[in-house]
Amino acid sequence: MANLLIDDSKKISAKLVGIAYLSTFIIVVYANFGIYDPLHVAGNATETAKRIFENQYWFRFGIVLDLVYAIGFTILISSLYTILKDVNRRLSILACVWYLVYIITWVIVTLKFFDALRLASGAKYLQVFDDENSYALARLFLFARFDRYYGVLMFYALGSTLFNILWFRSGYIPKALAVWGIVACVWCTLCAVIYLLYPDFEKTVNPWAFDLPMALFDITLSVWLLVKGLKSQV
Repeated sequence: MANLLIDDSKKISAKLVGIAYLSTFIIVVYANFGIYDPLHVAGNATETAKRIFENQYWFRFGIVLDLVYAIGFTILISSLYTILKDVNRRLSILACVWYLVYIITWVIVTLKFFDALRLASGAKYLQVFDDENSYALARLFLFARFDRYYGVLMFYALGSTLFNILWFRSGYIPKALAVWGIVACVWCTLCAVIYLLYPDFEKTVNPWAFDLPMALFDITLSVWLLVKGLKSQV
């Protein structure tokens, strides 16, 4: 148990986990629902593309927020590793790798939003496409991220599952809380895999329900770490 003693580095990292998760959660929710969603006109690619172009600086701000989310997520990864590496270094590294697959994919997909902006601009070299085709492609780049997100969500959920197993084994947080996290993450992993195999699964289970239990757990864990900190093993 000596390796699981809580030093200052772990205490600081616990606070960083809470701050990083809560701040990135707010950022990504605001970017998606406060910026991108209002630009979308259901069933109308032309109007969607026009809104993107007319609000291009606002759209670019959304891209920046998504990249800031990625920065915050890397802080989260390093902080989790600092806290849990002594429980099982191999599992900690594997969880970090799965998290990195998720966040690297997030950055790549986010940068593709510049393609949507370019297509919506109506630049002269795009005149080989008629406006309708360009606007349809712009909308495709914007909303293809939805499928890509659920495609890579499996890695996020798998990484979270391992981290929560480590939380359980460490005793740093209440075991009941860790069990909730494990169950929520396993549920999310299963939903993500089933959705990739059978897209109609969304008619049975609303996609919002895939990661909602996991998100609620992460919020609860963040608040716990900020208020209570890590439980001492001594």
